[in-house]
Amino acid sequence: MHLSSSSCFLLPILSLLLISASTAQYEVREEGLVDPLTYLENPSVKEMLSGLSYSYYHHTCPDLEVIINRKVKEWIDKDYTLAASLIRLHFHDFAVRGCDASILLDYPGSERRADASKTLKGFQVIDDIKAEVERKCPKTVSCADILTAAARDATILSTAPGDGTGLDLARVPFWMVPYGRKDGRVSIDKEAQTVPTGRENVTSLLEFFQSKGLNVLDLVVLSGAHTIGMTTCSAIQHRLYDFRGTGKPDPSISPKYLNFLRRKCRWASEYVDLDATTPRTFDAVYYKNLQHNMGLLATDQMLVSDSRTSDLVATLASNPSIFYTQFALSMEKLGNTQVLTGEDGEIRVNCNFVNP
Repeated sequence: MHLSSSSCFLLPILSLLLISASTAQYEVREEGLVDPLTYLENPSVKEMLSGLSYSYYHHTCPDLEVIINRKVKEWIDKDYTLAASLIRLHFHDFAVRGCDASILLDYPGSERRADASKTLKGFQVIDDIKAEVERKCPKTVSCADILTAAARDATILSTAPGDGTGLDLARVPFWMVPYGRKDGRVSIDKEAQTVPTGRENVTSLLEFFQSKGLNVLDLVVLSGAHTIGMTTCSAIQHRLYDFRGTGKPDPSISPKYLNFLRRKCRWASEYVDLDATTPRTFDAVYYKNLQHNMGLLATDQMLVSDSRTSDLVATLASNPSIFYTQFALSMEKLGNTQVLTGEDGEIRVNCNFVNP
């Protein structure tokens, strides 16, 4: 694939930054794994992680990550679509009030009951994990921590297998999850209206991400989560028949892909894969799809035509390893946004309700 001159300029810079970041994150010394926080030079990042620790549950719930990983794997083995659902659930939680598990609260007027949350899935996975964690470590682990770690494990379990001896580590977007988040006590349905729906323009998306402390690189990389998962046809039918009131389809859709989508989406209630090429595998093919005008959501396809994001798309499409590394870094950043710690929240006994 031919890269533009600006993309060629961008590639070595991205590579250097990502290699440095990943090396710092996973450096091992004789005494064991070094806390990644010691390598962060950005004060704002250190402040963002204040109150969180990679060893937070080492003594109070040492088997936590084993339990989460086993449960997530059991559920995904039964229904592979739950991997994308857990990542999306984590994003919706982050998008409103930060990562405080407010999306899990279930009562009239909560985010979970909002129209924007109607297609969310994966709640039963979190409930199942929480039930076992409460048996092993009662009143110790927050729902916010469980959801954050479950999204990480769902990502890893969706990557391509290796050579038969295990996962190909060069294609696994792994990141360490610092713990210590507390659960919020407030969840308001109207606030869920701020979550992107797939009909925004790039400027609106950038403004939303920047309001959360994320940047244009995070936007393009985290959009790559659409390499797995599905959406309802109702979310894209406006692109197929009457784009922006023209009575015609969105001209940015490949004609061949348009024909496929029109056959697939005869009913608004049908589901369609976000990635038409490798829908069950977490990979960088999503970006190649965009280059071939096969982005399912309008907000996906716009990334390849907007000058602020197009070179990043080209770089990630041609260098999957950069995508895997940066996805891990961006997800860690997302999971540490606006967290509650200390006395600011609580540890729910049941993720669906605040404690009495």
